[in-house]
Amino acid sequence: MIPKDHPRRTSLEIRERLVECFREGIVAEQGLIAHGRGEAFDYLLGERTTDIALNAIKAAVSAMFLATNPVISVNGNAACLCSKDIVELADLTNAKLEVNLFYRSKKRVNAIIDLLRKNNAKKIYGTEPKRHVAIEELSSNRRIVDRDGIYSADLVLVPLEDGDRTEALVKMKKKVITIDLNPLSRTAKSASISIIDNITRAIPLMVKFAREYDGEPIKFDNRANLEESLKIMRGLL
Repeated sequence: MIPKDHPRRTSLEIRERLVECFREGIVAEQGLIAHGRGEAFDYLLGERTTDIALNAIKAAVSAMFLATNPVISVNGNAACLCSKDIVELADLTNAKLEVNLFYRSKKRVNAIIDLLRKNNAKKIYGTEPKRHVAIEELSSNRRIVDRDGIYSADLVLVPLEDGDRTEALVKMKKKVITIDLNPLSRTAKSASISIIDNITRAIPLMVKFAREYDGEPIKFDNRANLEESLKIMRGLL
């Protein structure tokens, strides 16, 4: 039991949720390690959403609304921590949901589908082998995508992504939005819009701005975004 007055209560609750999802087969063992690495960068942000991240969030929401065929890629950690908000964001922006996993098994895919459906997801892509196609540049399981989902998308939101697939998607002329606490990662550097924030803060804020969006496109410079994010981290050291 985590005391209500514990100074790091939120962080500890997130850890507990991830452990529960690991036991339920939603999160891979490696996903626990990945979260711990990200948490270290969150310390350097002061465990808060910065103004720079807010700008990226607004630009990301605008880009999703203006896309022709936006898709949200969902892995185990994202589903575990933000499934309700991810489903709502998809509904608001008319984006498709696709399950895409590095450590892929039928059991994990089904567990994530069940969780998304509990949170009112209707159509979920990436689940039928007959619809699968491969991204040729990749050798990992993340190369397997739905031909009517990520493969045909013009924009892909890939929270908690690996760098090689981000690079491959950009080469396929897709706009890529990522949520990544590490501004030095290949993912953050390769993406069109990198939200340097904790996914548990960023996705709910994306939902908030999606509800308020007025239809105006937002200009965004990702290189400047990453440089400013690094300045904030250096300033807190």
